[in-house]
Amino acid sequence: MSTGLIFDIKKFAINDGPGIRLTVFFKGCNLECKWCHNPESMSPKVQKMYNSKKCIGAVKCIENCPNNALELTKNGIITNYNICNLCGKCAEVCPTKAFEMLGSGIPISELMKKIDNEAIFFDQSGGGVTFSGGEPLMHSEYLLKALKECGKRMYHRVVDTTAFSKLETVLEVAKHTELFLIDLKVMDAEKHKEFTGVRNDKILSNIIELAKTNCEIIFRIPLIKGVNTSEKNILQTALFINSLEGNRSVVNLLPYHTIAENKHLKLGSSTNFMKFETPTTIEIKEIISIFKKQGITATIGG
Repeated sequence: MSTGLIFDIKKFAINDGPGIRLTVFFKGCNLECKWCHNPESMSPKVQKMYNSKKCIGAVKCIENCPNNALELTKNGIITNYNICNLCGKCAEVCPTKAFEMLGSGIPISELMKKIDNEAIFFDQSGGGVTFSGGEPLMHSEYLLKALKECGKRMYHRVVDTTAFSKLETVLEVAKHTELFLIDLKVMDAEKHKEFTGVRNDKILSNIIELAKTNCEIIFRIPLIKGVNTSEKNILQTALFINSLEGNRSVVNLLPYHTIAENKHLKLGSSTNFMKFETPTTIEIKEIISIFKKQGITATIGG
């Protein structure tokens, strides 16, 4: 890909690697995690979000739509996606930004300009650039170009990934990356498939090979009560981490939250939202204790 389909670029990110970072979010993911907090990242195609709370009924969007795909109703602006071509002309004229287009192709040269503009913050904080998603490895050609350009500038590079990809892609990306952030969702392969759409055999085997390289890895575990918070799963996770080559003594715990519910509503896909439970403070302390007994420091966030 000469251009990457990107749905967001976040400045001053502090939870996607060390220091102050610029995080690039690719669109499209090859997993379908039922708890995903970025549902707008799942589709590899351009999408449109509509926030009815921002809408003031200015109808400029209706007037600017070339396909007459919009209608003003008592519930706000309704889009007929059978004739909407996602051109984004509604979003261009919306005075309150109630419409937002998700996904645009950005040439490497343009992306690097945006990254270079933040270099002063990288230098002062020990930060850099994080490539996230969605799944950045789905855009491997574009990703590698961006990583190499960042390498020329000595920017610290992080790839936030599921590790579900061809092994050769993972290992090639590792040559141009200082740090991987990898989710370990659930260790049982069938349960992994039930909640993400794919088994985890390929993911785990890729991680084993990746750990043999010099690249740093930090594992992150989304804590979903009833899915992966059992003592058995946490112990299996710890034992897997300890079986890897290198020092993997820290994991980040990410307790479930419901931020995705409002995003599904804006995407018009609220029926796809599945609500889970957040583990209690006591349950999280027990999880931290299990990791500690295995010599692993588990911290909240990251």
